[in-house]
Amino acid sequence: MHQFLTFAPMYKFLKKVLPGGLKDKANSYVVGQMKQKRMEVEARIPKVDLSARHIANLRNLLTREDLLALMPKDAVVAEMGVDHGDFSEKILSICSPRKLHLIDVWATERYHDGLAQLVNKKFKTHIESGQVEINRGYSTTVVNDFQADYFDWIYIDTDHTYQTTADELKMYAPKMKKGGIMAGHDFVMGNWETGFRYGVIEAVYEFCAKEDWELIYLTMEMENNPSFAIRKI
Repeated sequence: MHQFLTFAPMYKFLKKVLPGGLKDKANSYVVGQMKQKRMEVEARIPKVDLSARHIANLRNLLTREDLLALMPKDAVVAEMGVDHGDFSEKILSICSPRKLHLIDVWATERYHDGLAQLVNKKFKTHIESGQVEINRGYSTTVVNDFQADYFDWIYIDTDHTYQTTADELKMYAPKMKKGGIMAGHDFVMGNWETGFRYGVIEAVYEFCAKEDWELIYLTMEMENNPSFAIRKI
């Protein structure tokens, strides 16, 4: 379930149609609704602290391209949340995977069927060679198509909510080979412009604490949100 915290579109509309005296009342109502929604969302996201053992081997990197440079080569890989396939191209060029699964549902207004066609066209040669495979569907459904101990590493970039990220980590962990790495994007609290509250940090912390995994890489971008990488201790 998407966790939108802003009523900004509603307020922008009201400012256009309401007379001056009612605008303040509308503003007060919207602010109150935002506060209530924020409290409801925060109450649903668990806060679990890590211990020293969970960051004993943590290394900071400048960019997620630097992260890719450290990931296993000639590996079986999955990218979840493909969009236009721009990061998929970087995975191919930097990591030379033996097999790259591109997982996306492409079924929303933003990520639509036209993008699926674009990605298929972009990677046509790689698909025909068998290096790339398109697995269209939600990550938490497509996971059932893969056997245990299958992936060397995966990269998660889906809806960034706590529940989805927590489900993905839990469901894909058995699909990882021994020493396999689960990485992902948007290791931040949320999107300030849209008021969308992410839950990636909380889901990763909770998973590491409960399942005995450790953070091994965090990237430090400013313009592009940080990425994380974890592995079983």
